[in-house]
Amino acid sequence: MCTYTKHLAFTKHSLRFCFILIFMLIPYTLSAKSSLQAKSIIDATGVYDKGPNTQVNRLIKLRYAMDKVVTVKDKRMILDEIGETGTFVGLMFAGNYLDNVLLQKHAARAVIRIAYSHPEYWGTNVRLLVMRAANIVGGKSHKLALSLLRNMPQDETGYVSLFNGKDLTGWKGLVKDPIKRSKMTSEELAAAQTKADEQMRKDWKVSNGLLTYVGSGYDNICTEGQYGDFEMYVDWMLDPKGKEPDAGIYLRGTPQVQIWDTARVNVGAQVGSGGLYNNLKHESHPSEIADNMTGVWNSFFIKMIGDKVTVLLNGVKVVDSVVMENYWDRSQPIPAIEQIELQAHGSKVYYRDIYVKRIKN
Repeated sequence: MCTYTKHLAFTKHSLRFCFILIFMLIPYTLSAKSSLQAKSIIDATGVYDKGPNTQVNRLIKLRYAMDKVVTVKDKRMILDEIGETGTFVGLMFAGNYLDNVLLQKHAARAVIRIAYSHPEYWGTNVRLLVMRAANIVGGKSHKLALSLLRNMPQDETGYVSLFNGKDLTGWKGLVKDPIKRSKMTSEELAAAQTKADEQMRKDWKVSNGLLTYVGSGYDNICTEGQYGDFEMYVDWMLDPKGKEPDAGIYLRGTPQVQIWDTARVNVGAQVGSGGLYNNLKHESHPSEIADNMTGVWNSFFIKMIGDKVTVLLNGVKVVDSVVMENYWDRSQPIPAIEQIELQAHGSKVYYRDIYVKRIKN
């Protein structure tokens, strides 16, 4: 073979290799471009960007941007980005757009991508969303969805939504504490519950899909169901205009996973949210500060096994299997099963995306 022919053959081989390499890099280039564009959208909305650098916080910012952008292109881009967060709440959020003909393909891919990457998100809600998504997309995403559905437990409930975003179905008012309730007759409890429900409906409202405390005193809202061991997702936001912002999550009717405005140094709030505030013997403070500022959404993941609690705040583990003490009678262990309560402590607070999964013993 002459030198020219060898050179030509080498050139063709090099070009073919370059084309293959470029083709392989296209998805990564597009993904990087999408990330840059999505970031510019987020920055343009003025989202607070000093919280933890986690996928949970990334989702919070993307959801904020979703409410601000107006073009279909931008909304599709954000749904693509949500698919990369790998978060359970992101999966459920993307599922809200499966009926939107302009956005449903991007929503479907986000649902499938998260569910396939996180098989631990099994359950009825997830299975139904993946089934719907599989009917929307084709190609690789469709095959992934079918594979996921074949391997997903068919008889497991998984995470259940406790708040429908429309009304107070599934919730009730607070009647005393677990010990006092246990000593009431059925007639006394029924009468007290009726009165508590009336007050709850005055203090708690559903507006724009948010469960909001609008009262002025101290009135927890309680789940109708009772829970033993469980995992829980819940988003919360303190109103920056509220008087001394303060709230919390009662586990099995017992206070509490603390929600703070960290600026309230006079009451020790600078330690951050997520700690088991009423503990005396065991650790009560979070291991680090992972809060977003008041007026910006925060997200809890709470796991309770026996009397031990683990809390992730905005994707950061701040409590790691710490014993929760029985505030009502410290000589007794925490109840084995009881209601979950969202605390209102005299200041406006918002909750959304409340999901609970019972853990079988």
